[in-house]
Amino acid sequence: MDTQKKELANWQSYGVTALFIVLLTIFLKGFESFFDLVNISLLYLFPVLFSAVRWGRGPSFFAAGLGVLVVDFLFVPPTLSLTVSDLRYILTFIVFLCVAGLTSSLASKLRNQFHQAEQKEANTAALYALSRKITAISDLEMLLKQIVQHVSDTLEAKAAIMLPNQEGVQEVEAYSRDSGDWASDEAHLTIAGWVSHNNTIAGRGTRRLSESSDLHVPLATDQQVHGVLAVQVGDRVMSDMPELIRIIEALSDLAAVAISRVKLADEAKVAQLTAESEKLRTALLDSLSHELRTPLATIIGSVTGLLEGEDVFSPEDRRELLLTTREGATRMNRLVGNLLGMVRIESGMMRLNKMWCGIEDVVGVALSQLKDSLQNRVVSVVLDPDLPSVPLDEVLMEQVLLNVISNAIKYSPEGSEIRLEAEQDGEWLRLTITDEGAGILPGDTERIFEKFYRGDRTKHIPGTGLGLAICKSIVEAHGGSITASARRDGHQGTVIELSLPLSQ
Repeated sequence: MDTQKKELANWQSYGVTALFIVLLTIFLKGFESFFDLVNISLLYLFPVLFSAVRWGRGPSFFAAGLGVLVVDFLFVPPTLSLTVSDLRYILTFIVFLCVAGLTSSLASKLRNQFHQAEQKEANTAALYALSRKITAISDLEMLLKQIVQHVSDTLEAKAAIMLPNQEGVQEVEAYSRDSGDWASDEAHLTIAGWVSHNNTIAGRGTRRLSESSDLHVPLATDQQVHGVLAVQVGDRVMSDMPELIRIIEALSDLAAVAISRVKLADEAKVAQLTAESEKLRTALLDSLSHELRTPLATIIGSVTGLLEGEDVFSPEDRRELLLTTREGATRMNRLVGNLLGMVRIESGMMRLNKMWCGIEDVVGVALSQLKDSLQNRVVSVVLDPDLPSVPLDEVLMEQVLLNVISNAIKYSPEGSEIRLEAEQDGEWLRLTITDEGAGILPGDTERIFEKFYRGDRTKHIPGTGLGLAICKSIVEAHGGSITASARRDGHQGTVIELSLPLSQ
């Protein structure tokens, strides 16, 4: 199709040149008395220059030859004959042809240089446009779609990209609009496999598969061949193929660098996630080793004392040992519950079983489970008597209060006060737990809800750093929020505030 268009345009250039000479001849015959023969000969250089600039050497030499014949036939005596009465006219014709040939060659050369400059500018613009499109793309699939569509729009041809799968077999990953049937041809995959393996271009205009209507270019960087770009070049003339191959190779190099960048970024993410996972695993093992060792030692010591000192301990001593054993077991149960809760949250398996219930019931259950752990701490509960029921998962919300109150016990001295307050604030229920512990630093108000994070003021106290992270996930799953701050009444301590919606 492209060849037929070029042939048609070529014949049109000769026709327009001939028409130009005919019109010029009619004009000169009408005003022949105003011009001498030398001026007439010079005027016939205009079609030569115009043809050279517009179409190149062929039409310009045609204009020169036709101009000489017209001048000889119509203007040089004897007219209407190709013979000349004076041999000096032959020298005039020779000079005319030499001047016409020289000017047409220079004009044609200037035209070619102009077209080359235009082509280079277009190529540079295409490369810049592609680089601008793909710079910020970090998704490989989107990147490939942008590349093939840009190549297709720039070259006005179908394009596709093949990448190797895990087994090293080439597969079509992206293709331009309306190119699905063309891209799915099995021949592309076969050629792409050879091109990728040999890192060599193949197709029309090259030494390999030169009769093909497609061009396959490897997407290669210094490290490896990432894939193959296939472009349907059709039946374009061979004289245009070197420049077309250059622009396709330039686009392919840019695409290969972009693909390499995205792959390296993905590998960096995987490496970062692996490092973070290893860090979390280490932190978890360290926390478990500290958290489990203390209650286990307590339980083993109490049980051993009961078994070996059955005749030594009084009933009150045995009761105290049993209470110590229960406290250690409760602590271990809470730790395991936190771990299982975090697993359910991370895996997306946590499901809410919301029911309408009073917050005072949840508070009462949580405090009853922690009564043996209070260790002489004073718990003050101030609940608004007109609190409405709240839609929540009672079991999960009990776990939230257990974790928050346990932290208040852990980080506050014996004999201090722990205050629980609840009130209605519009469409929200505000539940506040205040202690008289070490307090919280301003920079830790958000970070204490991260997994395994321990504040600088509390690092010396054993703990896993999971409790508040679980609380945050559960509260947010209810559509609420949880915040932490230092006390503002002039006393040392921490304030944890839970906000829960009163509507479903």
